[in-house]
Amino acid sequence: MVVLTTLVKGGFGIRFVIDREECVSHNVEYEGDTVHISFVVIKADDPWHYGEEGVDLVIQGPSGEQIQDFYDKISENFEFMAPKKGLYRFCFTNRSPYHETVDFDVHVGHFPYYEQHAKDEHFNPLLEQISKLEEALYNIQFEQHWLEAQTDRQALVNENMSKKAVHKALLESIALIGTSVLQVYLLQRLFERKLGTSRV
Repeated sequence: MVVLTTLVKGGFGIRFVIDREECVSHNVEYEGDTVHISFVVIKADDPWHYGEEGVDLVIQGPSGEQIQDFYDKISENFEFMAPKKGLYRFCFTNRSPYHETVDFDVHVGHFPYYEQHAKDEHFNPLLEQISKLEEALYNIQFEQHWLEAQTDRQALVNENMSKKAVHKALLESIALIGTSVLQVYLLQRLFERKLGTSRV
């Protein structure tokens, strides 16, 4: 089930819930392009479950060859040079008994080289620098989205931990009040007996 999808030039971001296995594909148009990926396991279905179990990710190239794999990761940020153009597959596997929400981003960076020269030869280096600057800005945006997903996960963990602390404090308070009431009752009975035996 897809929750959120964002598209940027050369990439996309998706947030989805994974039960057992989920695969996402992305087309790389040029051989030698840089492919940036990141993912964060944000939360599990069960609000009381916040273990350190992660998901597995296998990256496959256009011919089915394995590019990279990650096992039992909560988050990862990785880049690789595409050995050839084509459709790359990113397959996630969830070994946990709980459904996990995963935030996943892909960005493909391409530096075009201009064969034709303008009248002024200074345009080519300028255009190349603009292209590199554009790529750097997309990388910053990509990294920022990954950090936001990490922050979302930490916020959920903190919220659940504070709920547990409040519940524990309430139980301790109830136990203390109960103990105090029992002590008052026992002291009253003790003094009533002492007063009763001293009058006789």
